[in-house]
Amino acid sequence: MKKLIIVAFSLMISLGSMAQTTSKVGTIDVDYILSKMPEIEQVKVEVQAYGNELDGQLNEKIVVYDSLIANYQAMETTYGDAIKGIKQTEIINLENDMTQFRENSVSLLQIRQNELMGPLYAKIGKSLEVVAKEQLYTQVVAVNASIAYLDKNFDVTNAVLTNMGIPLEE
Repeated sequence: MKKLIIVAFSLMISLGSMAQTTSKVGTIDVDYILSKMPEIEQVKVEVQAYGNELDGQLNEKIVVYDSLIANYQAMETTYGDAIKGIKQTEIINLENDMTQFRENSVSLLQIRQNELMGPLYAKIGKSLEVVAKEQLYTQVVAVNASIAYLDKNFDVTNAVLTNMGIPLEE
């Protein structure tokens, strides 16, 4: 009898602890929220402006390059071998510089976009934390291609938008 009471008591404790550790999982579509945030337009403008600035710098290099090529072609017959070698090396170095600049521009543009998006992600994160606590979610998963099934009843995207003061569209 004593053993039966202990087993029953243990079972009740384990069931009680299982009930306390039940998790509630929700989903959020961060890209959708970003598209609805008014600040995203300013980010797009700033990224575009930075891209234009980088393009301008590249165009300056192209003008110098074209000038070097034209000058070399016009004067090639008057150059000695040593001068030709120097001019060719100068042209090749500028070509390499332009190639490196193009590659770096892509990275620089991505870095700038990440800098500008950081505060928006932080804002979403703070709002998500509030919503998750209010609605007792233990986990919230970002919607992406790896989710095989999504029950819209557990999607907190609209709740986060509402919490951020962004109107919902019907």
